[in-house]
Order: sequence, then C-alpha cells, then structure tokens
Amino acid sequence: MSKPLVAVVGRPNVGKSTFFNKIVGRRVSIVEDTPGVTRDRIYAEAEWSGIHFGLIDTGGIEPDSQDIILSQMRQQAQVAMDMADVILFMVDGREGLTAADREVGAMLRRTGRKVVLAVNKVDTKDLPEDFYDFYELGLGEPIPISSTNLLNLGDLLDEIVESFPPGAGTEEDESIRIAMIGKPNVGKSSLINRLLGEERVIVSPIAGTTRDSIDTPFTWHGEEYLLIDTAGIRRKSKVSENIERYSVLRAVAAIERCDVCVLMIDGQEGITEQDKKIAGIAHEAGKGIIVAVNKWDLVEKETNTMSKFRKELARELAFMSYAPAVFISALTGQRVDQVLETAHAVAQNRAMRIPTGQLNTVITDATMMKQPPSDKGKRLKIYYVAQVGVKPPLFSFKINSRPLMHFSYSRYLENRIREAFGFEGTPLKFVFREKGEKDDA
Repeated sequence: MSKPLVAVVGRPNVGKSTFFNKIVGRRVSIVEDTPGVTRDRIYAEAEWSGIHFGLIDTGGIEPDSQDIILSQMRQQAQVAMDMADVILFMVDGREGLTAADREVGAMLRRTGRKVVLAVNKVDTKDLPEDFYDFYELGLGEPIPISSTNLLNLGDLLDEIVESFPPGAGTEEDESIRIAMIGKPNVGKSSLINRLLGEERVIVSPIAGTTRDSIDTPFTWHGEEYLLIDTAGIRRKSKVSENIERYSVLRAVAAIERCDVCVLMIDGQEGITEQDKKIAGIAHEAGKGIIVAVNKWDLVEKETNTMSKFRKELARELAFMSYAPAVFISALTGQRVDQVLETAHAVAQNRAMRIPTGQLNTVITDATMMKQPPSDKGKRLKIYYVAQVGVKPPLFSFKINSRPLMHFSYSRYLENRIREAFGFEGTPLKFVFREKGEKDDA
C-alpha cells in the first residue's frame, strides 16, 4: 500500500501552516528555486514512530480574493474528503468554537472519514474555559495542542498514525504505477481511454469531471500496469476561478502513489505556470516524469514546429531537463503507445543501480576534466561515492567540505553521471557527507 495522506483543514490563522512546518521540520529540503518547489508549498513527507505519511496543508492554497471564510473552508474540506486517509481538523482554542467550525464539522461528520480534532493555541496545560464546547462538533475527543510550543504534538501524531488503514505504507505490488497529471481538460481521461481501448473513464470537455481518483490495472506486453487518473475538481458556484489552484492539490495525491508521472500539456495552449507548478511537485517528489504534449493533431504545423516546442520545454522546465517528451493525440491515437514504452523505460531507470567501481571511475574522470571548486586556498575533494538508494536513485558523496560543493559543480557531476549511465526520466538525488559523518542516507 502507498503512504497514507493526512490533510490539514481549518479556518485561516488557526495555525495550520505553523503545525505543517513544525511536523516536517528539517526533513523539508529546498535546493532549487523552481516553480512548485519553493513557492506555495502544500505537501511534504513526514514521519512518526517509524511510519511515513504525506502531509497536505490545504491552507497553502486558500483563495485570497473576495471569498468568504466559510466558502474557503468548505472548499478545503471537500478536497480533504476526496483524497485524504485522515483529516486533521484544526480549530482555535483562544477564539473558541465558531459557527464556521460547526458547519465544517457537520460536513466532515457526514463523510464517514476518520477526523482528528486538534484545538490549537492551547499554550499551557490549563485548558481554556470554553474548551469543552468543541465536543459539540461530534468528532470525538478534542486534543489540545500548541503548534508554536510543541505542546501535545506527540499525542496528536499518535492519534493520527493509529487512524491509518491497516498496513498503510508497507507492502507494494509489483505493477508499474503511472499517474496522469496536469491541468483540468488537457486530456488525461481521454489518454487513459485510448490506452485501454475502452471507455473506462468519463470524458468530458468540462473541467473537473473526474472527482475521485480512478485506478485501472491492465497488462501490456506482459507487464503489469496501474493507471491513475488524477481526480478533478468538483465545480460549485463561485468556485470555478479556483479550479486551477485545487488541481495542484489533487495532483499531489496521484503523484505520491505513482512510479511514473505523465505530465500532460495542451499543445495548442503551450506551457503555463500551472503546468510548471505541477511539474515541480513531481520533480521534488522524486518520481519518474514524462511530458506528454497532447492535442498535437490540432496544432498548426510549420517547419520545425516540434523542435521549437522542445526548445520551449527545455526553457520553461529547465529544472527537469531529464524528462523525455512525447507528442501525442489522445483523440486520434497518434503516438500514444510511446507513452507506455517510455514509462516502462523510465520506471527501469528509476530502479537502476550502478556498481560502485564504475561510479567512482566516472566521478574521478569528471574531476580531472573539470577541477573542483576552491575557496581561500582550500579545494573540494571527493573521496568516494556510492549509490545508496533507488526510486529515485540516491548517491552519497564523501567529501572534505560541504560548503565547497557548489550547486553548479553538483549539477556538473549529475550531468556526467547521466552521460555515462542514462537515467532518462528520473531525477537524481545527492547527499554530501564530510569525514566522520554517518554514511546512511
């Protein structure tokens, strides 16, 4: 089973983002200034008692326009209800129970999903006088916490972890899991239907038709696959302007569960900021990535049209230059087989291991071709490198000084590794350790 997902829901300023940042803490590592990586962070990996899970901060994408607070909360709650295994409903212990809390609490109660109720901003062991009012929500025993002071966060995390489905985050099947991600109405469902040869997924030109994630297992050339159609957006009145924001949150759930992401882009529309944001999330998650430029049959062709589009991809998605691109038409079937062929190759690359001897030979040659950086007479030395993980490939470097490993030189070493061994379609992760530090990554 894949890692369980926890969605944090609540009014603005109840402390959702503070809680999110405290829980993820130093596990969050921002190394690139790319869309979807450093801005509007809404998802991160977390761990408690040896159990790993995904944490989603719905407050990170709250509409900031004229929407009323209750409308915002309804949208957050709806997204959480659709995708999360456990919903953490956070309320403000200083302000007390509000009408908005009551209404959203009623929504969550009707879902049948597991809801953990956290009363934040209880900064001392003395409970506020109106604390017991929160029992009116009918969501079980409220847990008093302080995200700022870390009060009772362990008790809260215990309750969350105990609420996960049995076996969550443990056994995985052997099939290659492919997630179709992208903005609404780029053709995700149409591509799945074309690949399967039957109408298994509802296809509609209305953005947001697919509400829940749809998993479809199938066999192709003797290999087992699982296709994951990204859940769409439930359209309500006055919500349509926020559809693109919430499509990012829906894509997070599919990305977390897959081996390979197929990022679908509308060939007629070109690459948008929303495309880059979703791509950044997949890149940061360490998933295999393929860019599928759809509706290519509708694009007016000139000399070198495809070549020009590839250059645009290289420019706009420079942070994932390793991702192969296929130009398809889900409507006509043009080149759709290339999606599965490429996904199979990318999944193999993501699981590939390089012998230590070969790896060190490549790195030694690389340092001879381009001298490592130096500072104040001290030069970077690379003593040893080993691949310590897969899915994605993870490389541990033993060096003399971490500050001397400039980002540009790290990128240079990555390029040399890719030239030698391929790794098309998968990000590579590096850790740099000085002498005396543990080698476990």
